[in-house]
Amino acid sequence: MARQINKLPPKAATAITAPGRYSDGGGLYLVVGAGGSRKWVFRFRWNGRLRDMGLGGTSNVTLAKAREKAAAARALIGEGTNPLEAKQAVKAIPTFGAFADELVSVLSTEWRNDKHKAQWTTTLTKDAAPLRALRLDRIETAHVLETLKPIWSVKPETASRLQQRIARVLDAAKAKGYRSGENPARWSGHLDNLLPARQKLTRGHHAALPYPDVPDFIAKLRARDAVAALALEFVILTAARSGEVRGATWAEFDLASKVWTVPASRMKAGREHRVPLSASAVAVLLKVKPLTGGKADAFVFPSKTGTNLSDAAFSALFIRMGLDRGAITPHGFRSSFRDWAGEASTFPREVAEAALAHNVGDATERAYRRGDALEKRRKLMEAWAGFCEPRTAGSVVVPMGRRVK
Repeated sequence: MARQINKLPPKAATAITAPGRYSDGGGLYLVVGAGGSRKWVFRFRWNGRLRDMGLGGTSNVTLAKAREKAAAARALIGEGTNPLEAKQAVKAIPTFGAFADELVSVLSTEWRNDKHKAQWTTTLTKDAAPLRALRLDRIETAHVLETLKPIWSVKPETASRLQQRIARVLDAAKAKGYRSGENPARWSGHLDNLLPARQKLTRGHHAALPYPDVPDFIAKLRARDAVAALALEFVILTAARSGEVRGATWAEFDLASKVWTVPASRMKAGREHRVPLSASAVAVLLKVKPLTGGKADAFVFPSKTGTNLSDAAFSALFIRMGLDRGAITPHGFRSSFRDWAGEASTFPREVAEAALAHNVGDATERAYRRGDALEKRRKLMEAWAGFCEPRTAGSVVVPMGRRVK
């Protein structure tokens, strides 16, 4: 004979005041304490022993909600699962935010610089904000879409990285036993059916100045008395990444040989990169050397506090120069250099790519190419520096990539 359930009156939680245990049937009880406390308890038998599981106080859990929890507990028992153990397991499942922060902390030990960690942190805090309070096992496709859709078309590059990093977090959560089933942030065969294809989106390339305008821009930089202006001119002349220049110390430079050796730890590709220095690039270094005396551990382009320049220093410089925000970026000058090398010079593509520290050819070809074409790149960078030199009235523009007789 089935046990009677739902025996308590609808207002039992407030109407019953005398201390005691009042059965609603099916193992659910209202427990009123001598001091006036009131809570719901589910009593069940497991391995021959009576066990009690708290379901919450009456101030937070209604009679209807308590009945739902009791029904769920009975269902677990029917499946051979101890509801108390299941409750403890659920308590142990962290939120997306807590787990993501922990994962970033673990992964950051493999990353070469703090910038990568900062990018992951920003993505998984600010951009993934709608997910952070959700428990890992409760995140579904709808939650992921709610997070991605607002920026999918307007910030495609950010949205793409966000999707990949959410997927990484949820894959790690599954590996830890916090989730089961398919990853709701998976792209192939899942989100690709729900969002516009990524190849149809406008990718977020860095804004670049057309290479014919670079000489005039250099002239404007030289008119400014600022370390940031000198640093940016050096970025342009070396076609280096701004972070590589801002983090450079004097120990990396051999001015006698005119070579700047960027250690692997500071390179995006994780391998050492030698940069041949043009006469113009050396001239910039000589201008900033008195700031620190050229001490080996000193930053070449120091801030006023002695630390290296921040990326914001270039943004502030652009504003002071009256440039529209976002109209130009330090990284974009690498594109200016590459366009010039491909369109206005006769230097081989491989030499230009090597100057940018890009991989050229497949793995086998790279394995047999032991050198880094330093002297060939030296000629290229001298030609680029010559092109970048501001024009004066009556000056002669020499075709780049050809020997001047």
